[in-house]
Amino acid sequence: MVNLKPSGSATVDPKPQYGHLSEIDPDFAPLREAADAQFEQLWQMPMDEFKMAWLTTPPALPPNCPVPGKHIEIIDQKAPVRDGTQVGIRIYRPIKPQSGAALYLKAHGGGWVVGSHEVEEAENRFVAGMGNVVVVSVDYRMAPEYKFPYAINDCFDVLKWCKSNASSLGINPERIVVGGGSAGGNIAAVLGQMVRDEKVSGVVGQVLNIPVTCHPKHFPADKYEYGSYQQNKDASVVDAPKMDWFWDQYLPDATADHYASPLLAKDLSGLAPALVQIAGLDPLRDEGLAYAEALKAAGVSVTVKTYQGLPHGFYMFPQLKATDAYLSAVVDFIKSCVGGSSKI
Repeated sequence: MVNLKPSGSATVDPKPQYGHLSEIDPDFAPLREAADAQFEQLWQMPMDEFKMAWLTTPPALPPNCPVPGKHIEIIDQKAPVRDGTQVGIRIYRPIKPQSGAALYLKAHGGGWVVGSHEVEEAENRFVAGMGNVVVVSVDYRMAPEYKFPYAINDCFDVLKWCKSNASSLGINPERIVVGGGSAGGNIAAVLGQMVRDEKVSGVVGQVLNIPVTCHPKHFPADKYEYGSYQQNKDASVVDAPKMDWFWDQYLPDATADHYASPLLAKDLSGLAPALVQIAGLDPLRDEGLAYAEALKAAGVSVTVKTYQGLPHGFYMFPQLKATDAYLSAVVDFIKSCVGGSSKI
């Protein structure tokens, strides 16, 4: 089984700015006990079974989700990265794609350790269903076998491959939105910085859903409110001990590298407009809000959506009203970056 550190018994008073966001959502409250039991069982598995469970669990899909073969098509192939490895990519595109579609380059969640394209399957399908966007989800190499910076470099290399293969993908290489959730939100935030630093053109937006933005050992608490890691230390889905474990797999030496902790970047100017979505009952809440604040302070256009009282990864519960709002926010933001119409 996965060995987790104890969260501790101390209770923490809510911080003044964001502490109220932990008050549980009434739609989630009746689901919490069963959800906690299900995730507890998952975390009791040996590592190989733990990883496999994330790969074999059917994706959570709302009833209005676009259907492969009817609204969209899904194609699996491979793309080369810098060390010669061929990593898997999954392409989601409309049945009748528009020429010169935008690219949504997607990094899935899972703490850099588990997961696949299907972790955010609904989001990928809805974006492809817009009609003028092709989604490319990256099956980047994961920890603990492949630690930082493999995930970052794999996704960056696939982004460049997509630009070089724009014609075969049917995309415009200068209309790109990078995105991801949780660890994927971390990767997307870093990609937003890397394309600026490496002078790679074309990224016009970044979708940062419930993102990991800073290792807890390096959070600049002198600049930003930081209460959620303690206030939500025992939260549903992902609590503080689980997040510590994910960090230990990905970045065991806990270095203060801004390509691991994008909040630590000294300069955030010149980055693409960002959507930052935040779950209120999430240990990662305050670091996501801090990154949004830092982007705004650097002159970046930022749209922030907060979902009070909902846990990390709440989109895995399609019966929640907030899940529809969360998915619609992604589609609407991408539309604002690249044009087109939503079909949700």
